[in-house]
Amino acid sequence: MSDKIAIYPGTFDPLTFGHLDILERACILFDKVILAIADNSKKSPLFQSQERVEIAKAEIKRIKVLNVEIMSFNTLLVDFAKSQKVKIIIRGIRAVSDFEYEFQMAYINKKLFPELETIFLPASEKSHFISATLVKEVAKLEGDLNGFVSKNVAEQIKNKFN
Repeated sequence: MSDKIAIYPGTFDPLTFGHLDILERACILFDKVILAIADNSKKSPLFQSQERVEIAKAEIKRIKVLNVEIMSFNTLLVDFAKSQKVKIIIRGIRAVSDFEYEFQMAYINKKLFPELETIFLPASEKSHFISATLVKEVAKLEGDLNGFVSKNVAEQIKNKFN
């Protein structure tokens, strides 16, 4: 029997407790999860792609999840999935508004790569309100990031705004 591998894609700018919650739960369901960090310059990320990879490596080490591989990509997600020979995408859903967008993306991805399946994991109760965009806004206004990101990530965000 072959390993079940999934890709959990995103910009992860920054990597929040919400992202880690989805990742940890996906790691229970799959033999391996590729945390695929999108190098999407259109989003004007706070952290460069390589910085996000390094942050993710530190966070994965901190939470001690062993079946994660961290990679960055700058292609269509379906092309990245094909290159990795993966046919399962994991997406986290916080609210109904997320579902509408994610459902559209899943449909487009399925049209481009018919063998690809998208699995939606609802955010847990403790992290359903966390978004990377809001974390950056709180940081920009010098708010407390405790409960949204790890101390390491909070420090790195603060350094970007100083």
